[in-house]
Amino acid sequence: MKHSYIEELARLSATGQPFVSVNVIETVGSVPQKSRNKMLVTGDGLVYGTIGGGKVEHKAIQESRQMLASESSIRDCLVEWNLQTDVGMTCGGVVKMYFEVYNRDDWRVVVFGAGHVAQALLRCLAQLECQVTCIDPRTEWLAKLPASDRLKVVCCQDPSEQVASLTDNDFVVCMTMGHGTDLPILAAIYNRQMNDNLKPPYLGVIGSSAKRKVLQRELAEQGIPSEVSDSLICPIGMKIGSSQPAEIAISIVAELLQCRDARRSSASS
Repeated sequence: MKHSYIEELARLSATGQPFVSVNVIETVGSVPQKSRNKMLVTGDGLVYGTIGGGKVEHKAIQESRQMLASESSIRDCLVEWNLQTDVGMTCGGVVKMYFEVYNRDDWRVVVFGAGHVAQALLRCLAQLECQVTCIDPRTEWLAKLPASDRLKVVCCQDPSEQVASLTDNDFVVCMTMGHGTDLPILAAIYNRQMNDNLKPPYLGVIGSSAKRKVLQRELAEQGIPSEVSDSLICPIGMKIGSSQPAEIAISIVAELLQCRDARRSSASS
């Protein structure tokens, strides 16, 4: 069944994927577009609707993608394009459009694992202004997670497959069943860093300093040099509290908030 514009906007918004809504609000003179035409654009291009096709739509899609890629705090804008001078068309009309960005600046956290500490961590994160994804192969543990519009649950037998969907805006926390299940996820992330220039602002693994050394050695055996894996944070969490899952979770959230705020401060300076 074909979704309406509102339904598709709501669906995209719930996924946490950054996108732009483009609305034609007024046309003057000879123009191929109609007022109230709408479309939705992600970083990959047009995903829903149309504003009439042709050069205007192409220019609007490019404008949308630039807004998504920009580190500017501007989330919306009203443009007025003369089709002849601004778009390069023979028409002499004018079109006014409203661009609005969704999800671009949302804080996004991806947690690999749904065990005891992850359960406490996800409950903390669910109360904050962030979009959270939890990935784990165990349905029984995923079923224990709280219901929240901010929490996306992914059941996957090979969690490392989900690394392909990570972006440079995802804060990544790895706390799977153990060292053996953490390693392939980290290897996939670092391979993407070397091949696709993926750079998560935070990449941490629960564990000790000794675990970090073992992970780095085994990553090196898989062709990932130490200068690449040096970005790995392990142990994770600020040095506060006890070893209780809830207190560990609070210490991790505090570290994530510190990293998020430093990143935002750097982007605005």
